[in-house]
Amino acid sequence: MGWGARTGATAAVVLTLAGAYLTADAYDAVPGMLTLAPPHAEPAPFPQAPGAVEGTPPSVTLDILDETAPVPSPAQVGSAVDALAADQRLGPALGALVVDASTGEALGSHAADATLVPASSLKLLTAVAALSSPGGATTLPTSVVQESAETITLVGGGDMMLAAGAGDPTAVNGRAGLGDLAAQVAAELRLTGRTTVRLVVDDSLFTGPAESPSWHPDSVRDGWVAPVTALAIDIARLEDEEYAPRSADPALAAAQVFAAALDERGVTVTGEPVRGTAPSSATTIAEVRSAPLSEVVDYLLQRSDNTIAEVVGRVVALDAGLPGSAEGATQAVRASVERLGVDLTGAQIADCAGLGDGSALSARQLVDVLALLTDPAHPELRTGATGLAIAGLSGTLDDRFVETPGAGVVRAKTGSLPDVTSLAGTVVTDDDRLLLFALLVDDVPEGGTWGARLILDGFVASLAECGCT
Repeated sequence: MGWGARTGATAAVVLTLAGAYLTADAYDAVPGMLTLAPPHAEPAPFPQAPGAVEGTPPSVTLDILDETAPVPSPAQVGSAVDALAADQRLGPALGALVVDASTGEALGSHAADATLVPASSLKLLTAVAALSSPGGATTLPTSVVQESAETITLVGGGDMMLAAGAGDPTAVNGRAGLGDLAAQVAAELRLTGRTTVRLVVDDSLFTGPAESPSWHPDSVRDGWVAPVTALAIDIARLEDEEYAPRSADPALAAAQVFAAALDERGVTVTGEPVRGTAPSSATTIAEVRSAPLSEVVDYLLQRSDNTIAEVVGRVVALDAGLPGSAEGATQAVRASVERLGVDLTGAQIADCAGLGDGSALSARQLVDVLALLTDPAHPELRTGATGLAIAGLSGTLDDRFVETPGAGVVRAKTGSLPDVTSLAGTVVTDDDRLLLFALLVDDVPEGGTWGARLILDGFVASLAECGCT
């Protein structure tokens, strides 16, 4: 066959193959641009939400305090403080200071630099330290790690507010739940086909004595505080009451509840849970987290919860690289507050809750802490001011200042011990001026603590009523 014939034959083959491919393409048997299928329908127009209209500009729903509002007269406030100091029902030891929040001007004072027993007003320092570092966004983990096929370890990360069952995303006490943690673990173990394990609980995050030597020996029994451990259910309460007796070993008690939760989900725990330390090589298979530290701080301020104050102090210590112990906590809280500029010369911090014997603060030191909480230059601390109990409405002030000018406009941290009462916070005057105040009385005549509290409340209520310019 000649060259021309061969060329013609080749072209014919190519044309035949091309025609066959185009036919296959048209019937969508091979990739290509041709098709006999009907065309795709036109896409629907992008949906328009009929309710999506431009809203009105945001507006202020509460009046903003006017910085030009009249400042109460120092002469009149000072005279009221003098009258308070002369009231023999308070005893001989009163520290008092009232300051204008905007200018820092002292409007009235008595023994403002004398260090007295602060009781739970000391929690203001713990709150400031925690909000400063590690900060309000911090959450505390409770996790389960697996160190071998046969052993899992429940690891406490400082959350003593665990729920026994499911966590409640709207709660602070009970945000994270052991039931949820057990469900995660059961699901993970089912993947490996294992349904029997040994349970270890690791509460080594906090060290040293679980009960501060500064506390009265009956404090745990009477429900004022719990042993401070790296995990617990409902702050270790044994009954559903605010001041219920507490578990002697909160971490082990939580582990036993966790074992029961695993059993309900098809995982058998052999023997009783035992205490141990998880190796660093263990794999995390489940985790739940507490409410943010800002909400935890609000809780401890509102309810004056001694246990949570001690937990938060230990968290501050660990963040500072100190041991998570009672001693490390007091050192860390003090250092944090001083770093923020408060002069704590002469102050003594025996614990982070103000429950123990040996703490001493001055009215000026408490007011300086309040100034930090309300300072626009420290927005990270603001929840420590807004989270204070509100007179006549919430927390430890819900039944105080009722039907007085202070109701709704006083926010404060209370303090109460035998023969001791204190009150430190903010008050908005009738002229819309924000004042800071701290009042400490630590030698009340026997049987007079309740009356002394009423006297202090009456003084602060008079500041709220003040138009004394």
